[in-house]
Amino acid sequence: MTKIKSHWLMKSEPDVYGWDDLVAEGEGTWDGVRNYTARLHLRAMQVGDQVFFYHSNIGVEIVGIAEVTREGFQDPTDDTGRWTSVKIKPVRKLKRPVTLKEIKADPALAQMDLLTKFRLSVSTVKPAEWEHILSLSEVPPSPSPLP
Repeated sequence: MTKIKSHWLMKSEPDVYGWDDLVAEGEGTWDGVRNYTARLHLRAMQVGDQVFFYHSNIGVEIVGIAEVTREGFQDPTDDTGRWTSVKIKPVRKLKRPVTLKEIKADPALAQMDLLTKFRLSVSTVKPAEWEHILSLSEVPPSPSPLP
């Protein structure tokens, strides 16, 4: 029997390490996370888990899907041995980015960790949230109302 994989969201500032950087590398190390809850999430990740790649601060949108290729190991940027990293590889860019504004406006996503635990750089995504965001990425955004 195949185990159902988990879904995650990882935030990164695109001017520090963005989707294009991950694509250029082919596989990246997700390091530098210094939050205990996010560390628990990194430690729970398994090879094959799917990840939304979210651009924070600039763009503020989900831009692509990555996959975990190596489970938790000691973060190479940490000399204390307390922090965890994983490796991820790009799977595909979303047809169109799904913005934080859209997510906040969508009642189906009101309980998403991205909104309720917004300070986390690594968070869980429920299966229904995952599918809903994928469907949003397939359709053009609604036009903004005129002022």
